Amino acid sequence: MPLEAVEARRLYRQVADQLRGLIDSGEYAVGSRLPTERELAEQLKVSRPTVREALIALEVEGRLRIRVGSGIYVIEPAAVAAPAPASVIEGPFELLRAREFLESAIAEQAARVATRDDIARIDASLVAMENVEHPGEASMVHDRAFHVAIAGSLGNAVLVRVVGELFDQRLNPYFAQLAHYFESPGTWRTALDEHRAVRDAIVAHDPDAARDAMRVHLARSQERFAQNFGAENAAGSSSGRGSTVRPAAKPSKPKHAPKKRAASSHARRR
Repeated sequence: MPLEAVEARRLYRQVADQLRGLIDSGEYAVGSRLPTERELAEQLKVSRPTVREALIALEVEGRLRIRVGSGIYVIEPAAVAAPAPASVIEGPFELLRAREFLESAIAEQAARVATRDDIARIDASLVAMENVEHPGEASMVHDRAFHVAIAGSLGNAVLVRVVGELFDQRLNPYFAQLAHYFESPGTWRTALDEHRAVRDAIVAHDPDAARDAMRVHLARSQERFAQNFGAENAAGSSSGRGSTVRPAAKPSKPKHAPKKRAASSHARRR
């Protein structure tokens, strides 16, 4: 018998698979409310962003309905849908963490080498962002242009492509569903201010400030997407039969929260 490739399942997919199994077995009946994100995270011994990615995946599959301020409910699937292939869909928080790491370093170097032409391209994208409605396709085009313009100032086509491809993952169904709950004209204005801080640090040729401004922008993007969209006190007796969810396997290396990274960056500057 030939050997088959071994797939390393992402942690959020393991959580989604376990919750789906409990729904299929009737432990969480149609119409019942799941425990809160916090309670699920505590039972599973994983982070709340991991739980959120799992819940979003199940909502995209048509197994759950998330009602902001109320809770997460099991719904009757309209049709039997196969889970989306984990090999082609990244978790939203996984993507943002990757961007935070990569684009902070890119912004730092951009502050050293950006030319007038580079800054003109960055400024053009900011002007376009100021005059577009959000959420919408046009706003994403100009947001992408801003991040790609910064990468372009390094003169490395590979980095431009990688930054563009990471940004384009916002179009995947999990990211789009998460953004549906939390993006608004208000969050767009906040993000625009964060973009300006990155631009100003690059113009000032301050590598440390540029790195930190980009890190803050993408860390705050994670925070915006991590706002509570259920009712923290809503689980209780209506959350099914009170089943305990078995802890999912932990990743081999611990993930560092944005605050810890910020602290280490500060330490390096001293």
